[in-house]
Amino acid sequence: MEDLAPQVLKILQIIWINIILSGDNAVVIALACRGLPKNRQRMGMVLGAGVAVVLRIIFTVGVVYLLATPFLKIAGGLLLFWIAVKLVVEDEEEQEGKIAQTDRLWHAVRTIAIADAVMSLDNVLAIAAVAKDSLFLLILGLAISIPLIVAGAALIMALLSRFPIFVWLGAGLLGWVAGEMLITDPWLEGQIGTALAHRLEMPMAALGALFVVGVGYLLKRRAHQTAASGSELGH
Repeated sequence: MEDLAPQVLKILQIIWINIILSGDNAVVIALACRGLPKNRQRMGMVLGAGVAVVLRIIFTVGVVYLLATPFLKIAGGLLLFWIAVKLVVEDEEEQEGKIAQTDRLWHAVRTIAIADAVMSLDNVLAIAAVAKDSLFLLILGLAISIPLIVAGAALIMALLSRFPIFVWLGAGLLGWVAGEMLITDPWLEGQIGTALAHRLEMPMAALGALFVVGVGYLLKRRAHQTAASGSELGH
């Protein structure tokens, strides 16, 4: 029994860390699944959370090598900017009837997988520190976290449907993460110095959030103007 207690404590620590660090992942899951039909949203959230956990396990095993790779965070940050803008610009009404339900489901899961792969690079450091060399503890702790991530995504999706402003706040959060990630790339830190890079983290994160919201707003405005022009020509 005494040997079991430390193991249980480690599992609880992994679960707790994963919940704390999965706020942005829950936002991605909610944004990606909001355009799915009601009967597919739960499946999309479960699959998305499952993919997120599997990726987190893979990254935790090789996190030391991944984080030290030059340009990886820059590429990841730019990719996350694109995903954030894409999620805020996509309109569920515009998608309705254009894509088969199954295709839309896997499109949402693919978006979640890519975004989570990018955002998990830093998060897994804390999880790896707790799990140490125990792959069993890592897998068990993260697997138990799946329903908790799904519950968080379901709550956020309910807010998205009732308060559209949360769509913009969610996209802004992803832009914040992207800006923060970009400035902490090992190559960039080597060019400008680690101390300066850390001082620039907050301003870059804020600029990233503003960039996503600004570009998303301009693209949605242009799309609405194009749609309005098309309807006028049709009449």
